[in-house]
Amino acid sequence: MGKYDKAIKSPVAEGGMGWYAIDQREIDAVTAVLRNPKQMFRYLEGSQSGLLEKELCQKLGVGHALFVNSGTSALACCLGGFGIGTGDEVIVPGYTYIATASACIEVGAIPIIAEIDESLSLDPSDVEKKITPLTKAIIVVHMQGVPGQMDAIRAIGKKHNIRVIEDSCQAIGSTYHGKYTGVESDAFAWSLNYFKVLTCGEGGVFFSNSDEAYARAYYQSDPAGEMWYTGMTPKDVNVSIFTRSCFRGNEMAAAVMRVQLSKLDGMLAKTRGLKKTLLSHLNEPVHYTCQHVDDPEGDCGISFAMIINDRALCAPFTAALEKEGLAVGDVAYRNNFPDRHVYYYWDALIGDHKGSIQNYPWNNPLYKGGAAYTREMCPKTMDILSRSVRLPIHLALTEQNMIEFADAINKADASL
Repeated sequence: MGKYDKAIKSPVAEGGMGWYAIDQREIDAVTAVLRNPKQMFRYLEGSQSGLLEKELCQKLGVGHALFVNSGTSALACCLGGFGIGTGDEVIVPGYTYIATASACIEVGAIPIIAEIDESLSLDPSDVEKKITPLTKAIIVVHMQGVPGQMDAIRAIGKKHNIRVIEDSCQAIGSTYHGKYTGVESDAFAWSLNYFKVLTCGEGGVFFSNSDEAYARAYYQSDPAGEMWYTGMTPKDVNVSIFTRSCFRGNEMAAAVMRVQLSKLDGMLAKTRGLKKTLLSHLNEPVHYTCQHVDDPEGDCGISFAMIINDRALCAPFTAALEKEGLAVGDVAYRNNFPDRHVYYYWDALIGDHKGSIQNYPWNNPLYKGGAAYTREMCPKTMDILSRSVRLPIHLALTEQNMIEFADAINKADASL
């Protein structure tokens, strides 16, 4: 297994989850755009962005798609699309990239951090505890391709009349009970940056079935959006024009994404097959439990996570894995490693927010809540992450690799 250590230890070094999917087709698509510079603006007839959006709607079975410049922007459009902003609170998990919280701040809303559970996504019981009269939305994050517990979260949203938004940025192509994640919630977002399942370098997509939310998201994404709005959605949508940020996607990125989208099914068929092979060769765990996966068939198959039973066993377990040739690195959270996927290291939120502009949005007089953040605020999250070991799975690996990885895990578990 030695020759695969680098791929397992550091997929980021090779360009994240999408490095293996770029070929001559993407190069040709970008070249075609560059050969016609008069068509390099996204709102022109026949634009790559417009074609991509239509193809995404058709594939996912969703009413609207809006191609923007990042996943963070797409999440801001999800919030802005439903008028969520100043004075509102939005529940986010303590394990997600900081951009999930940043999108809330972008629209003037206050992120409220909730615990995760063994799904490594939002803990529904803690979400209930964090709801206040100011709560307007819950953002569920599907980390590393694994869908969160959407039945439970959607039930909470319905019970409290709260919007449910799905951050599928790390789970492009994931499904839940047979439908793409997000389609049955109020809105959802994809990220298309360097580290995602599909990539065009940087980019994002807002999705929703709501005409009104799409119109607001459209204005959220372009300060002069009304110039291009006619014909994009039904003309009688009752949404007032407003101006906000500029999140427009660009034509070269859209061209790349159209090619990438055509590869999605084949890519996920392989990664899902690889993960099933790995799982089928694992012995019954003794010193760890597998991450809870609410819908195994919808899992992208791009990662496998083990939650070690006792923190004291983490170092011996990872050392035993390495002895067997499987270098998985350390646990998801570790001291003095500023991973912005863990709320503990969201320095822009922890403390008194002096780094923000005039302490915005926390000091806005329209905000009547008392959100406060400490590094100890989500002890369950920190405990789980301090015992979680994740194995990335990608197309450069083979069925034989999966059998060898399972053998290494079985031997390491038995040796403790």
